[in-house]
Amino acid sequence: MLRRRFVSVAGLATLGLGRPGIVGLEEASGSLGRPAVPAPQSDDRFDRVARLIEEKMAEYRTTGVAFALSKEGRSASRGFGLTNIDNPQPVTPDTVFPIASISKTVAGTAIMRLADQGHVDVEAPVREYLTGFRVGDPEATRDVRVWHLLTHTPGWEGQLATPDRGAETLASFVETLRDLPQLARPGEVWSYNNAGWGVAGRVIEVVTGATIGEALDDLVFDPLGLDRAFSHTGEAMTYRFAAPHREREGRTVVPRPFALPANVTAGGCAMSVDDLLRYARFHLGDGTAPGGERLLRQASLLAMRTARVRKNASTDEMGMGWHLRTLDGVLTAQHGGTLGGHCLHVQLVPVRSLCFAILTNHADGWRLNEDVAATVLDLYEGLALAPGQRTGGNRGGNERMTSHAAPLATQPPPDEFVGRYERPPVGDVEVRTRNGGLRVGSGDGGYGLVFWAPDMAYATGPGAYEGMPVEFVRDASGAVTWVRVNGRIARRAGR
Repeated sequence: MLRRRFVSVAGLATLGLGRPGIVGLEEASGSLGRPAVPAPQSDDRFDRVARLIEEKMAEYRTTGVAFALSKEGRSASRGFGLTNIDNPQPVTPDTVFPIASISKTVAGTAIMRLADQGHVDVEAPVREYLTGFRVGDPEATRDVRVWHLLTHTPGWEGQLATPDRGAETLASFVETLRDLPQLARPGEVWSYNNAGWGVAGRVIEVVTGATIGEALDDLVFDPLGLDRAFSHTGEAMTYRFAAPHREREGRTVVPRPFALPANVTAGGCAMSVDDLLRYARFHLGDGTAPGGERLLRQASLLAMRTARVRKNASTDEMGMGWHLRTLDGVLTAQHGGTLGGHCLHVQLVPVRSLCFAILTNHADGWRLNEDVAATVLDLYEGLALAPGQRTGGNRGGNERMTSHAAPLATQPPPDEFVGRYERPPVGDVEVRTRNGGLRVGSGDGGYGLVFWAPDMAYATGPGAYEGMPVEFVRDASGAVTWVRVNGRIARRAGR
């Protein structure tokens, strides 16, 4: 059945590109014969979300958005705005976007397929598959398990450069970790960790004997029929592609050059929103592909969204690939993605048979994602964060704690938190007092902290975005040992 796609442009007058309105109309069963995501019956809620997207695009100067949603197996998708202000084409549901850290769930899916096939045991030490693997601490080298990689808990620094070495990228990257010190024992503290996912990618390569791109094609993309899903820049950009955008001196610009991240399993994949929704629907299912082939045991899908760790001071939890949050007693599984000019979001509500994806091609698109995701959860399921709910960490994209948290009437004494926190090789985090309150940064720089729950604060004032989560994490003795800034830990000097 033919599907009519309305491609709306919102906020173009703000960008100086013309008036808002419908700028394109495509009626097809999918580009070049691709099957379209099945459209639901008329749904006023979807149209209300679409109108909100247009409003938020204007408010946040977002260049382009692709949105897709499935409820109880009925799906719809829509594109808004432009792929590239310098070479403008309308965003469509087939437009390819980088998905950044959402790629981690793809890698997790691949690992679970290998586990089902008997090739990987997620409980096994990493050295069982990478015999030469080593980090600076001998005990961590011995003890780190595959599941630690999939849950951001290997205990070492995660924001490390991954130079592009072609087919040798991940093998070369793993070698650079040999002297990397521990910030925590494996499994002790949750801290967003791209490096761990790079190691997981190398496990996939060694076990399959393929490059990571070939392995993800064979294990995930091809069996699910995702023909707008890629891990190579040169391939992704041969299709209609959403270029990155950001603000510079009051103007929206395209930052150049652009390439997908070389650490593919941490953030180097790209998809259209239609394919991302197909992928999300697979994760709501029983592990079979659209053609009926079993790709994963249903227990393996469930394991990916079953809590392995709690995010310390937060009540949020982590599965093997999916970030978990409970809203009004209902479990949600989510992952975001952030690059220099793209912000992405995909979310599952398994017990309600709901999934949705929001892809933007602007560095400030996280603000739109946050607003739209909250509205979708409220409109479709009546779900929302409770006032003061202890959320935090980082789910692959920025979040403002100010959306649901209020400052404590009495702020805790600052002395317990003051100190220098080390994050080798990235640098140190200085927490100090100023005018009776806490501040992160040295000299006149940095930003202030406001506590909204025990050990949980958010950034305020210049120097960081308002509401950025900053948490203090205690060790088994109860002593403040780590600070976690927007999801990344640093360890208190001397502890």
